[in-house]
Amino acid sequence: MYGLVNKAVEDLVVSNHGEEVWDRIRGQAGATDAAFISMDPYPDELTFRLVGAASEILETPVPDLLHAFGRHWMLYTAREGYADLLDASGSSFFEFVANLDGLHTRLSLAFPELRPPSFVCQQVDDRTARLEYFSERAGLQPMVVGLLQGLGERFGLRIEVELVEARGETDDCDVFEVRIV
Repeated sequence: MYGLVNKAVEDLVVSNHGEEVWDRIRGQAGATDAAFISMDPYPDELTFRLVGAASEILETPVPDLLHAFGRHWMLYTAREGYADLLDASGSSFFEFVANLDGLHTRLSLAFPELRPPSFVCQQVDDRTARLEYFSERAGLQPMVVGLLQGLGERFGLRIEVELVEARGETDDCDVFEVRIV
């Protein structure tokens, strides 16, 4: 994952728990760099170690951290200079969700080693959609829920997300029902 992701994890921790706690997490995860470079790629394992260390030190289950991170990511990336790109990705919640793959394609121009997930959004009615989430990284469903809820906040909406079908050994995607409440 790119340094931008690790910096967002750091921002989430520091904004809620302070620098000292982040230093403990970074140390426990074996993150030797004093600072992450947004545009540099880092091994996925490092990001997962940061989340694991945060889970232990903050005494918070990993799924809860991933959910909080997903919500935080939407705010963080807008603050870090990506607001215009986000704004150009859709003028409504479901339009934005339907354009996630296009957003990732544009991001891959700046991040050539990006290995983004893929999304297929099928709108059921004006308040509900079925979202298929494809990723080479397993276990990130709570983050997707947080991302969608954070995106809803960006549009001034309250979003409920239900995992209706988890990927298994034969399935290649997770399926969510997404509702505007």
